[in-house]
Amino acid sequence: MEKAETLEAFYKDKFNKRDEQLDSGQMQFNLFSYDDCTAGAKISYRRRDFYKVSFLKGHYLLHYGDKSLEVNGTALTFFSPDVPYTVEAFEEDNVGGYFVFRESYFNDHYRSNIRDFPIFANGSKPVFLLNKSQEKEVAKIFKKMQAELVSDYEFKYDLIRNYIVELIHFVLKLQPCEKLYQHIDAKVRITTVFNELLDRQFPIESSTETFGLKTASEFAERLGVHVNSLNRAVKSTTGKTTTEYIFERLTSEAIALLKHSDWNISEISYSLGFEDPSHFNHFFKKQTNKVPSSFRI
Repeated sequence: MEKAETLEAFYKDKFNKRDEQLDSGQMQFNLFSYDDCTAGAKISYRRRDFYKVSFLKGHYLLHYGDKSLEVNGTALTFFSPDVPYTVEAFEEDNVGGYFVFRESYFNDHYRSNIRDFPIFANGSKPVFLLNKSQEKEVAKIFKKMQAELVSDYEFKYDLIRNYIVELIHFVLKLQPCEKLYQHIDAKVRITTVFNELLDRQFPIESSTETFGLKTASEFAERLGVHVNSLNRAVKSTTGKTTTEYIFERLTSEAIALLKHSDWNISEISYSLGFEDPSHFNHFFKKQTNKVPSSFRI
């Protein structure tokens, strides 16, 4: 199963940059122009382990969570690692820039958590349309970030953190974009992002790591939709209930761990979120008609 794209993988994939070619600060924060990475192409859904803030001008379609938003003008967008997103350009001459940063880049230096800001909360509206005056203000902040990034100032990354906070507070005073794109099948969109979130729970690589989202309600909360909407979308798209879909994925991961790990059954059961091995055994037998030990190689 593909894991979340790391910042290191992002640099290597998009810019052919290796870790040793970047200073320690750039592995926590970096800023790029829009055409450095996209050249007007569609950016497919990716699971990432970092935040991305984009300042774009043009005509494009943003898919974020279960929503699709059409932008024809200038917008500032805030993408968190929690919900997958994609950008689809209608034109090839879109311009702008974006910066990426790790959660630790912010949290290790502030008492507050980056996730406490409303723009990164579950179900938030992350797209802000800008008028000409607002566009100029945001452009100034981006220019200040870029100037510091290429400077020799010893504390430049501390200063850039302050610019991120300035930008966040700037948009918190604005109203997010509400212009939802209506030509996307909402049920397909919800199911697609549900799948992305479910996939993100795996693979479990340590016996001390615990399966995160477990129920349809937890997934719905992360997506910012009512659990009934999620259930209807998944049932309509896949023919299965949300719970059946989650259980199938859990069973598949359990079989993989039984076959290919040296963890004992208790460790596997706890890593998959079961309170004790007996619950796991009951669940597994109900799903496969076999006991877990029968899959041990």
